[in-house]
Amino acid sequence: MVESYLPVLILFVMVVTFAFVQMLLSELGGRKRKNVGKGDPYECGMEPQGDARLRLSIHFYLVAVLFILFDVESVFLLLWAVGAKGFHETGVGMFVFAEITAFVGLLALALAYVWRKGGLEWDR
Repeated sequence: MVESYLPVLILFVMVVTFAFVQMLLSELGGRKRKNVGKGDPYECGMEPQGDARLRLSIHFYLVAVLFILFDVESVFLLLWAVGAKGFHETGVGMFVFAEITAFVGLLALALAYVWRKGGLEWDR
């Protein structure tokens, strides 16, 4: 069993060694000149405005998580649609359809809850 993972282990060791050697060579051979602008954040060639530690509302992150959640849901539905014919041919089509219906129903309830609580409003 261990022999089958030996190539993966060798590749992992090679990748880690390569990354370490590249960082070491960059540190040893890189330029060490310090200047005023080197430590500044780069913002598309424009002068930075304000503080880099700007506090954002938690609402922004909630909307982002909801977007990712429903994006992943669409991927699951696409994969289910691709395999639906195969599920039907093996005899588990109705069972998988019931599972997908429950999955979409649960996410629809979650969306209705978030919508009702005002989680999708931008001007809060």
